Amino acid sequence: MGEFELIQAYFKSSACAYLNKNISLGIGDDCALLRPSPQSEIAISTDTLVADVHFPAKGDAFLIGQRALAVTVSDLAAMGANPIGFTLALTLPCVDQAWLKRFSEGLCLKAHECSISLMGGDTTKGPLSITITVFGEVPLGKALRRDGAQPDDLLCVSGYLGEAAGALSMVLDNKPYDFSALLKSYWSPIPQLVIGHALLGKATACLDISDGLVADCGHIAKSSNVALVIEASKLVISPLLSAVYEDEQCLQNILVGGDDYQLAFTIPRDLFSELVKTHPSIQVIGYVTKGSGISVVDKKGVPIVLSQQGYQHF
Repeated sequence: MGEFELIQAYFKSSACAYLNKNISLGIGDDCALLRPSPQSEIAISTDTLVADVHFPAKGDAFLIGQRALAVTVSDLAAMGANPIGFTLALTLPCVDQAWLKRFSEGLCLKAHECSISLMGGDTTKGPLSITITVFGEVPLGKALRRDGAQPDDLLCVSGYLGEAAGALSMVLDNKPYDFSALLKSYWSPIPQLVIGHALLGKATACLDISDGLVADCGHIAKSSNVALVIEASKLVISPLLSAVYEDEQCLQNILVGGDDYQLAFTIPRDLFSELVKTHPSIQVIGYVTKGSGISVVDKKGVPIVLSQQGYQHF
């Protein structure tokens, strides 16, 4: 099977390769064509996932397809953008038709969940890696950014943290995928698109949590020229996590584990109560103050020393 036959069989004809109101031309030409709505901006993000770095090469291709798209769409959620389409650059060591079928099925399922269309890409031979670029639309001048946090804002997260980190040992050991419900948090994260959209005009800063709560909140602190304080006593432990780990390990997973793809954001105190009425999964975990950097404190306000800060790519 050649490159173009591969694209036709598994991607161009797949259920997720459909045109929508924002896509004029999809797979099959030199470029895809986008048609943004008036008074909007296009949000663009790219993620590369490398086998045995970002996912186990021997993992189920269906789950790899789900995860690859979800972690990239999460960047659109972090900006409050509505998904439009995505491109896929797939590097394969060989043409494994069974693998490709499973991968494309997982990819399409997640694309359907996120209402996003496959509109082009590339395939080449080499070590297994997946690069996805997503395109979204956000009202002009309203995109959520990292640089607007203000002293006295609340620091919040959109839901439970630490579950994917709790599943990691099972993933690396290649345990059966029904071994624990925690595995779904790793293999099929849910981009927080609805909450991201709800934060437009409310949150002063926002990002998605990929490298760990502490590390990623540090990006908001640096971009906004403020200090962020995480109150450990306010971190809510997921029932799935507490069923497997002791509290100390749960806290470690929450603070530095990564792969959550929940949103961390800052918001003025007077806007929080109305927001949480419609999105009860949101948790207040700290606050913004003058200064710089990120700190974690116990219930008495005493700083907690962490042995690590989060995932480092290099």
